[in-house]
Amino acid sequence: MAALHFSATFRHANSPLHYSSKLRITGFTQRNSICQLFFIRKSNSTRALRKLVIKNVASDKRQELNEPLSQQGTLDNFVADSASIASSIKYHAEFKTSFSPEKFELDKAYLATAQSVCDSLIINWNATYDYYEKINVKQAYYMSMEYLQGRALLNAIGNLQLSGPYAEALRKLGQNLEDVANQEPDAALGNGGLGRLASCFLDSLATLNYPAWGYGLRYKYGLFKQLITKDGQEEEAENWLEKGNPWEILRNDVSYPVKFYGEVISGPNGTKQWIGGENILAVAYDVPIPGYKTRTTINLRLWSTKVSPAEFDLQAFNTGDHAKAYAAMKNAEKVCYVLYPGDESLEGKVLRLKQQYTLCSASLQDIFARFEKRSGNTVNWDTFPEKVVVQMNDTHPTLCIPELIRILMDVKGLSWEKAWDITKRTVAYTNHTVLPEALEKWSLTLLQDLLPRHVEIIRRIDEEFIHEIVSKYGIDDLDLLQQKLRKMRILENIELPNSVIELLNNLKKVPASENVKEIGLDDNDIKATKDKEDDEAGEEEQEEYDNFTREDADKKTEWTFKVDPNLPRMVRMANLCVVGGLSVNGVAKIHSEIVKDEVFDEFYKLWPEKFQNKTNGVTPRRWIRFCNPDLSNIITQWIGTDDWVTDLEKLAVLRKFADNEDLQLEWMESKKRNKIKVASFLKEKTGYVVNPNAMFDVQVKRIHEYKRQLLNILGIVYRYKKMKELSAEDRKQKFVPRVCIFGGKAFATYVQAKRIVKFITDVGATVNHDPEIGDLLKVVFVPDYNVSVAEVLIPGSELSQHISTAGMEASGTSNMKFAMNGCVLIGTLDGANVEIREEVGEDNFFLFGAKANEIAGLRKERAEGKFVSDPRFEEVKAYVRSGVFGPYNYEELMGSLEGNEGYGRADYFLVGKDFPNYLESQEAVDEAYRDQKRWTRMSILNTAGSYKFSSDRTIHEYARDIWQIEPVVLP
Repeated sequence: MAALHFSATFRHANSPLHYSSKLRITGFTQRNSICQLFFIRKSNSTRALRKLVIKNVASDKRQELNEPLSQQGTLDNFVADSASIASSIKYHAEFKTSFSPEKFELDKAYLATAQSVCDSLIINWNATYDYYEKINVKQAYYMSMEYLQGRALLNAIGNLQLSGPYAEALRKLGQNLEDVANQEPDAALGNGGLGRLASCFLDSLATLNYPAWGYGLRYKYGLFKQLITKDGQEEEAENWLEKGNPWEILRNDVSYPVKFYGEVISGPNGTKQWIGGENILAVAYDVPIPGYKTRTTINLRLWSTKVSPAEFDLQAFNTGDHAKAYAAMKNAEKVCYVLYPGDESLEGKVLRLKQQYTLCSASLQDIFARFEKRSGNTVNWDTFPEKVVVQMNDTHPTLCIPELIRILMDVKGLSWEKAWDITKRTVAYTNHTVLPEALEKWSLTLLQDLLPRHVEIIRRIDEEFIHEIVSKYGIDDLDLLQQKLRKMRILENIELPNSVIELLNNLKKVPASENVKEIGLDDNDIKATKDKEDDEAGEEEQEEYDNFTREDADKKTEWTFKVDPNLPRMVRMANLCVVGGLSVNGVAKIHSEIVKDEVFDEFYKLWPEKFQNKTNGVTPRRWIRFCNPDLSNIITQWIGTDDWVTDLEKLAVLRKFADNEDLQLEWMESKKRNKIKVASFLKEKTGYVVNPNAMFDVQVKRIHEYKRQLLNILGIVYRYKKMKELSAEDRKQKFVPRVCIFGGKAFATYVQAKRIVKFITDVGATVNHDPEIGDLLKVVFVPDYNVSVAEVLIPGSELSQHISTAGMEASGTSNMKFAMNGCVLIGTLDGANVEIREEVGEDNFFLFGAKANEIAGLRKERAEGKFVSDPRFEEVKAYVRSGVFGPYNYEELMGSLEGNEGYGRADYFLVGKDFPNYLESQEAVDEAYRDQKRWTRMSILNTAGSYKFSSDRTIHEYARDIWQIEPVVLP
């Protein structure tokens, strides 16, 4: 037979899951460390294989299926050679793809090849989870709103060590593996570093044999497909699923109910029941994730949403009210339409919150089902944290905390005390940002409406936490208590619980003749968004919560606790993560210190043992081995082994060869070949022709003011202006030729970011058509930047820009990928830049800009009107305003860099402050690049020093320090 049916079976969604492999996976044989995974008998056909003759394939297949099983190939004796793989591809081309049978063109070849690979992945997937179930191992569950995987085909066959046989098989079928792989769309499941990191982590978990599982949402349209037009960025739906996704397996038998709205009713003995409201179903789609040179294949389970067909209103449809007929279906399906729907409207906020809760609820129900199945007849809930750990990737999955408590209490019947204790030992939190707007807050009114039971739970967590604060700090210093409550409470601008007021009044009685004591809870430092549903919080709140009076027989005590009815009442999700999590980690050394010293400083003082650093990493399989095979072969040759692919510390061996002229020559030639590929790619995608002998200078990442693409393009404008002021001969002497490449998406409603995209493209349109400048300077914006684009650009890059305002980038991961591929970085001391510079050497990193501990003082100086702008900065702004780059009005963009205060002004991200230092650093770049021997040495040392930034190292640290799980190697 050509394919093994995936045999894991499941019970109903409301019952414990059941796995039973109908085929026991035993007797795997090894040949050159390759698992023999296919079942297809090696073909004896003598007909030419370069033509796909479907009729003969069908008859051959029928003949094979009629032969005795003993004559069929087995796992014990099968050799995964190109002929057998070709037969598998041909079988899938005829029987599995949704294309006409007469042709074998690229689209069809891709789907058939991918389905062929999936056969082997499913076999290993079954074996992995059969074994995990058998030994009942503790498992980590990674919860993330994003997974930016990139194309799967080359990665999968590379991990299976089958790249050569697949390439040869496709040649026999008249196709080229690279052309076939290029037909695969990137899975539109993420946007930026958060999703790329999550995908790297899954690769490392599988490669290192850790028992783990990823959970996410299956977005139908992703974020958006970015188009670059004369008007700048435009967005359209990215229908990556249009031709199907061969890597996913629909589990119609794995679905869970997810509820919104409704009401909570009390039962006997204080039990709670959440009833009524809106109910949808979350249905599982599984994506197998293979490890490198291992049989371990873990799972990424993605949830899609729907309702029962019974919800279709047939009567309304037949009467012509079609919108009403399918309203419930569309309402359920839209939860998973788009990643990060715009949240400017109330409807957008509701949809985002629905997405987050769907991820948490469906995933936790699934985890509970698996735990109960593995526990057998007797479930001991005290052991739940010994078998399960949930890692929340940023604040999006915060609702895991109240949802876990809800299930334990309302469904499993545990007490509050036990449920809260289990939760605090199960859930961990990774912080990815210090930006206030990214430390999520949700309107209490919205949460109360959508998830009423969870608000009850959150209120109780907040109440118990306040008691802990009071117990820790007392009430002798009311100003101190006010400070603690303002920064640490989960609920913001919300009355204190009665139990806390009673406690305070019991702790300290004050004679009535004394002044009334007030603890103000309004936080004027917090810039809360005014949600529509909070606008009329006013008079009722004022009357109900402004003061509380207590009398006893001896004396009168009056406490007043102020809330501000003009500010919204919010739930601070990051604070809930810290209170309810067993661990809090940042993602780079400097970021983790900011988390401890600034973002969560009060929490750190209370629970220092909770806080850790886990510097991010990227998988060296995708980000060197597969995307840059030319450089990989050179590394293997000079190190003497390819073990570096799973033990990146071996890259350090390259340091001793950094001055070797033979290695430098090979290194330069490899870089040149990759640059030629980039030049060809840019011509195809943008129409611009660039010179591969110029320096390739790249900044690719999400477009955001703090990432400072604006600083980069203003530096280019200044360079262009200076070129124009020189004679042709002088400019060639003074400037190194450069191709400046940008890529990244601006969020659809982020107006300033979209202005920056428009500005970059206008500069490019002017510079690239200037005959005086020619090849000395090109500016190219690559549309629709994604993982596949990165896999082309990064190997051919020579200078990479990571120039965020210091203290604002948590880590970054693209900086690691560029360094691994021998690209020299220019950047600030921000995020992982700090550690990269330490590892590659200060002389091999171009540093500029203010330091993180200086930023607050510099902003204060600006607000006081003390900042004096560099003349070059004023010169470049005036040049932009002169209209040289077209008729578009850039006053709003340039105005954001001026003034001392005000929204959207005062250069909050310090572009003007760092501009002169940035120009000086770029001059140092030119000087270094002129000496190609020096530059190549720097490039080699960047690769050699990047070993620390493997996601393998990061995952080992998570497993040891947070998850407490061990590798499990399949027997």
